[in-house]
Amino acid sequence: MEKRDKRKHPFTLRVSILFLLIFFLFTILIFRLGVVQILNGDSFQAEIDRTTQDTTKMPVPRGRIYDRYHRVIVDNQPLYAITYMPAKGVQAQERLEVAEKLSTFISMYHGKNKQAQLDTLTLRDKKEYWYLKHIDEAKKRLMEKEVASMDPSEQYSTILKRINKEEVNDITEEQLNIILIKKELDKAMTLTPHIVKNEGVTPSEFAKVSEHLHELPGINATTDWKRAYPYGDTIKKLLGSITSHKEGILKDKKDFYLTRGYSPNDRVGKSGLEEQYEAVLRGRKEQMKYTINKRGEIVDSNIVVEGQQGKDLVLTIDIALQEKVDQIVRDELKAIIKKYPYENRHMEDALAVVLNPKTGELLAVSGQHYDRKQNAFRNTAYKALYDQHIPGSAVKGATVLAGYQSAVIAPGDTFYDKPLKIKGTPEKSSYTDSSLGLLNDQDALKRSSNVYMFYIALRMGGEYHYQYNQPVTFQKEAFQEMRNYFSQFGLGVQTGVDYPYEGTGYKGPNPVAGNLLDFAIGQYDTYTTMQLAQYVSTIANDGLRVRHHFLKEIRLPNPSEKQLGSLFKSVNTDVLNRVEMSQSQIKRVQEGFRRVYQEPGGTAYREFGDKSYNPAGKTGTAENEINGNYTENLTLIGYAPFDHPEVAFAIVVPHTGKGEHVNNKIGERIMDAYFELKEERREPKDKEQTE
Repeated sequence: MEKRDKRKHPFTLRVSILFLLIFFLFTILIFRLGVVQILNGDSFQAEIDRTTQDTTKMPVPRGRIYDRYHRVIVDNQPLYAITYMPAKGVQAQERLEVAEKLSTFISMYHGKNKQAQLDTLTLRDKKEYWYLKHIDEAKKRLMEKEVASMDPSEQYSTILKRINKEEVNDITEEQLNIILIKKELDKAMTLTPHIVKNEGVTPSEFAKVSEHLHELPGINATTDWKRAYPYGDTIKKLLGSITSHKEGILKDKKDFYLTRGYSPNDRVGKSGLEEQYEAVLRGRKEQMKYTINKRGEIVDSNIVVEGQQGKDLVLTIDIALQEKVDQIVRDELKAIIKKYPYENRHMEDALAVVLNPKTGELLAVSGQHYDRKQNAFRNTAYKALYDQHIPGSAVKGATVLAGYQSAVIAPGDTFYDKPLKIKGTPEKSSYTDSSLGLLNDQDALKRSSNVYMFYIALRMGGEYHYQYNQPVTFQKEAFQEMRNYFSQFGLGVQTGVDYPYEGTGYKGPNPVAGNLLDFAIGQYDTYTTMQLAQYVSTIANDGLRVRHHFLKEIRLPNPSEKQLGSLFKSVNTDVLNRVEMSQSQIKRVQEGFRRVYQEPGGTAYREFGDKSYNPAGKTGTAENEINGNYTENLTLIGYAPFDHPEVAFAIVVPHTGKGEHVNNKIGERIMDAYFELKEERREPKDKEQTE
């Protein structure tokens, strides 16, 4: 027994030692866990719960645009929209999975635009899709040494090159729909909503996506908007356009927009008044702060800056008058082309500007263009600001005033109207007749004497003793002097109109005596219809030249669509300059303009002689060659009433072959329409008092 007990003892000892060792290790482990839990528990838990916060900006609808009587002319039409806002770290494979699920609910094909949509897909788009569906197979196309020597982007590009066209040719229409969706998802920036589809989203698609949002991470079914035009194409070209969400900010102004808080896919004004007043119409984006955990999941969000729809513009345009002016200009252009199709084969445009001469408020700006290839008429109102034409005799009021100011003539001076000839040049005479006899300054305007204006130009050039068919004294500085006088009326310079671009006219380059004579009768430099409108307004306004403008007011957005918000800013009359002529001199030209319209023998008497609104103005005809063929530019400027002007206008009809005073007909109908509308708008009490 003793021997047996002695044999057991070494084993028992070893077990005891092992037990003590295990006990000791557990004690250390428990102690260590205690230290971690008690001393470092909070810091480790904070690391587990660590989140980040990011702020993103959400777009808001643009402001509306109204006419002067608060009629909506540009609105926001609500649309169903499907958007995607990716969390941080979302990979291509995850976006593909979302696209595949989303494709079961929506189609990216928009009816007639199906082929156009498919045409946007490139071979690379299809290869990238094939790659994601065959990653393991695709990676085998790289050799081991290529894997070792290339970075991931080089490897990816090489793999795509080695995917054959034949391998992507069997992609189905359903798969193409997936690729179109994924292409939009790829454009989305982290925590920034991107429109996947907002055109042609059906109620069924919208409902299905809404019901399955839990299966579509980052996808949302919401509402968007697009610009709507209640008055159709009326001044639509002047109002301008905005980019689509696919176009985003303008590439040539990328830095400008990004430094002002825009996102790359934001819609911005790209032409017209939409571009001019982008900063006003864009609104204030809503700023959302997102709390994101380590896995990239959004765990909380809250609004830190309330969004606000863009401010509304109230324009000076009278949309009712604008529609009438468009119709008048189109009707007369169409009628004269139809009546004389061969003679007017080069005739394509008719332009008109109507405004308040006292304030510079533009009431209607019209441009009608005949597209001969399509046999259709189009609104091209922007041409009234862009296109530059030889104006003809319409500028003779500025010539007479330049003569006064340069002291080469005095009010009432007379010249005998008969043909002139400078040696070595063709004979020049008045357009209406070879000889008009003895004329003073006012009758020279009334009967549109070229010769009277020639004498002014000759004297400004230094020639006071003209003789038929003899050389003349000529000082080249006279060209710049006369242009300086013309510029005081807005001819040859910017009118200051609030628009992204306006033409300033072409200045002839050859300062010789004969060209100065042509300049004096509007046969050399060119001007826009807008410049002619400012010129006649300056004369009507007793020599005050005011800036033309489309904007009347800026209004704060109003939650109620039925009424305008409160006034934010009002545009006041901006006087650019006063002409350097005395009031008595300006009055003489005004009287000459009145005789043009209201006295027998005046070049616009037939159309305006019996009008009760007391009009005044000046006609113009200019020779204008095109493609070796002789044509004429017909112009007309005017205002009314003569004693208290409230409306002025300018009309240009270029390249007529047989115009039959189409300029005068357009002007007559526009003035009639203006005063008829004014009468219709009068309060009943005002009408009773007048009667």
